Amino acid sequence: MEGRVVEVCRSKCKGVPKEAISEGRLVAEHGLEGDAHAGQGHRQLSLLLLADIDEMRAHGLELEPGAFGENLVVDGLDLDCIGVGSRLQVGEALLEVSQIGKECHSRCAIFYTAGDCIMPRSGVFVKVVCGGVIRAGTAVTIDRLIARNGGTEVAARLTTIQTGAEVPDTNPDI
Repeated sequence: MEGRVVEVCRSKCKGVPKEAISEGRLVAEHGLEGDAHAGQGHRQLSLLLLADIDEMRAHGLELEPGAFGENLVVDGLDLDCIGVGSRLQVGEALLEVSQIGKECHSRCAIFYTAGDCIMPRSGVFVKVVCGGVIRAGTAVTIDRLIARNGGTEVAARLTTIQTGAEVPDTNPDI
């Protein structure tokens, strides 16, 4: 399973929409250079799926990249299956999933701009293990998969989906 970066976004302040940039530099154990959320914490970088943003656009919202405070908009991956501890290779950078969703700021600028904040439901937060330059079009692959729900059997099935190999059905009654 391979995806790609659609947009790279950053802001100088927390709690506000981010702005798209042509490329960014990820710094190990820090985050996106020049972004307000960069630092030593476990939420150094945030990801949202393009499909989740498009779903909000389908409700009539005109949304710019970074409207929900996301650093990376990605397409082609199923982030709903990826759990804490999973690793994503983004170009030369390596990211480790550290949190799924978050508690949203109460009626922050993002809420007023977009009418809703999908980050608590759909956001994936990561730490930067290895840095590198990223831009729209950069490939995103799953380096290590830890299933979000369902334990090792689900992880085995997801890994099979990635590689295209066939997995025997261990419980045909379900």
